[in-house]
Amino acid sequence: MKKRIMLSLTFLIAFSFSSAYATTEHQEPVKVAIIIDDFGGKVKGVDSFFDSKIPITVAIMPFLEKSKEQAKLAHEHGLEVMIHLPLEPKKGKKSWLGPNPITSDLSIEEVKKRVQLAIDEVPYAVGLNNHMGSKIVEDEKMVRAILEVVKENNFYVIDSGTSNKSMIPKVAEELDIPWAIRDTFLDDTLSSRQHVAKQMKKLSKVASKKGKAIGIGHVGIKGEETVLGIQSMIEEFSKQNIEIVPASHILETPIEKNPQDFWKPGTKE
Repeated sequence: MKKRIMLSLTFLIAFSFSSAYATTEHQEPVKVAIIIDDFGGKVKGVDSFFDSKIPITVAIMPFLEKSKEQAKLAHEHGLEVMIHLPLEPKKGKKSWLGPNPITSDLSIEEVKKRVQLAIDEVPYAVGLNNHMGSKIVEDEKMVRAILEVVKENNFYVIDSGTSNKSMIPKVAEELDIPWAIRDTFLDDTLSSRQHVAKQMKKLSKVASKKGKAIGIGHVGIKGEETVLGIQSMIEEFSKQNIEIVPASHILETPIEKNPQDFWKPGTKE
């Protein structure tokens, strides 16, 4: 009798373990989008990102000498393209914004005109995120003008998370535009590949908790370090059943999302 009970217990334990393993084995992957900003100019890291085969979302600044060319290259590599729209920050040099930025001294008509020109400038783009912009994203009238053009073009919008008072989520909800907020910055001007790898780990934790997450990195001065840091975590992401997808694959519109929950001091404005 005891032997029969022991056999039954052994079978139940083995069945439970195998069922749990099977569930994990066939579980839907957690989804992460990695947006790389600041494409469009003659900067380091562009070719490295294209050659890496990492399915990044390419955010291109409009009106730069390589904007069209890099948008086409990204599309040829099977990568999703979005516009990295320059918006005025509270602090920072105007030169960081590039040509035709959205600034607080513009009329609503001029804002809409510049947004449409940016959309026309970048082929294959399907979405938009903000470059800097801590001042503009807090101005509801400005944000509404930008997003009305976004809606007319059937784009989505990603809030880069440069202000905890951003009006992008509120206005996007009202206009029924697909949107999301950046969860983690993967790099900064002083980043090493080790720092980027650490930020990728942080991104994986957010994604595992929420089911999805968005990380933003940059091409440019530290572009090589960023791509190497991301590459160093690809195998680990695979082990954790984390899939890197285009930004358009993980959009959401829950009203309860608050920019305050995602903004961290020290991020780019």
